Amino acid sequence: MALIALEFPPVSHLIEWPDLFGTSGPFGLNKVVLLTFLAAILVLAFYLIAGRRRSLVPTGVQNLAESVVEFIQEGVILQTMGPEGLSWTPFLLTLFSFIFVSNIFGIIPFIQMPVNARMALPAFLAIVVWILFNFIGIKSQGLAGYFKSMLFPPGVPKALYILVTPIEFVSTIFVRPLSLAVRLFANLLAGHLLLVSFAVISAALFEATVVGAVLPGGLLIALTGFEVLVAVLQAFIFTILAAVYIGGAMHPEH
Repeated sequence: MALIALEFPPVSHLIEWPDLFGTSGPFGLNKVVLLTFLAAILVLAFYLIAGRRRSLVPTGVQNLAESVVEFIQEGVILQTMGPEGLSWTPFLLTLFSFIFVSNIFGIIPFIQMPVNARMALPAFLAIVVWILFNFIGIKSQGLAGYFKSMLFPPGVPKALYILVTPIEFVSTIFVRPLSLAVRLFANLLAGHLLLVSFAVISAALFEATVVGAVLPGGLLIALTGFEVLVAVLQAFIFTILAAVYIGGAMHPEH
């Protein structure tokens, strides 16, 4: 019986895309950049269409949009920031929607590339959140008050500040943005690689025998459904952590 040759594409072929139109450098255009623009356009168009008709009994797109808004307000903002955080609804709603659309591209036929499987976009979003919560903390508490509440959390014995203070500094200034970016990037990249691996296995087995491709094909379908859950979950985690950090900067511990 002939052996089935499995040729897995290298990782660079799965996440690196050549520049289009002969462009290169920091202003180069490739598939990932175009998908980022497309995600932003889709999110903007969705909410513009939803807000075009503000009927008392929402239907269709308006009903879906209002459900997402309600989810962000009740499931994220009120749980982490309180009623004062409702003014952050536009930002957190946009953040959640944009990340979700960028993630879901990974299972769309003929696209099949989650934008957040490249580190650039998660890193940019994490830096935006980092700048915001530090700015809000300084604005709400003053520069000295913000760093005092950050470096010297209340309720800690003074003798332990020698350990707690550097840990809190590194955690707030470095670990928070790094963990935000890496968590989103790593989960989307892992899912993308799994889908590609099972797709290659299914295609190779299908060429040999249709029956042999049933199991990996079924697993591929199951993994595709799981990636939808991951797309939503990772958008939610990123958004709720952003809300936690901003809310913590607005309301320091006493």
